[in-house]
Amino acid sequence: MKTFLFISAIASLFLTGFLFGPAKKSIPLFDGKTFRGWEGDTVNTWRIENGTIAAGRPDQMVPHNDFLCTTRSYANFIMRLKVKLTGTKGFVNAGIQFRSKRLTNPPYEMIGYQADWGPKYWGSLYDESRRKVTLVQPDSMQMAKWIKVADWNTYEIRAENRRIRLYVNGNQTVEYTESDESIPQSGLIGLQIHGAGITQVAYKDITLEELP
Repeated sequence: MKTFLFISAIASLFLTGFLFGPAKKSIPLFDGKTFRGWEGDTVNTWRIENGTIAAGRPDQMVPHNDFLCTTRSYANFIMRLKVKLTGTKGFVNAGIQFRSKRLTNPPYEMIGYQADWGPKYWGSLYDESRRKVTLVQPDSMQMAKWIKVADWNTYEIRAENRRIRLYVNGNQTVEYTESDESIPQSGLIGLQIHGAGITQVAYKDITLEELP
């Protein structure tokens, strides 16, 4: 009987692996040293600094929005990263685009979902250059307890079919299901620095796990 149960368990595991395949693991999207897998203005805007992807200077106004994008598209995934935003003047803001694409006019803009990051927009879901509206905005009082201003914070994006969830430092800030079937559910990932502010942003520990 024990032998039969053991063989049954092994067979079950084998069939599970055969039917569903091995679980996909998180992979790094940034190697900490190069822009391999990314494209954008790496001459004037984006730089690699102490193992991070950074943009902005403490004494310079950012002239316009700018994005560093992945070279391939993603649909369903769990993305995790750390972000640090500092600023002294103007609109201090950044964010992570996903299921997005680049625009041609102006060429430095993107269109698509954005996991927003900055005062009044911490942990929000914004629709960049399309509906141009915040789709979900968490309670500001609650966010004040969860975030670390001008310090590193963890950001997690879960995009599963038409369902989008955002988490900041382990706390869920957004639960959203897209009802407009014309909205694309795959696209590029982009790191943003927002224009019209003396702003600095840095991203690191960027990983992504693709989902079925």
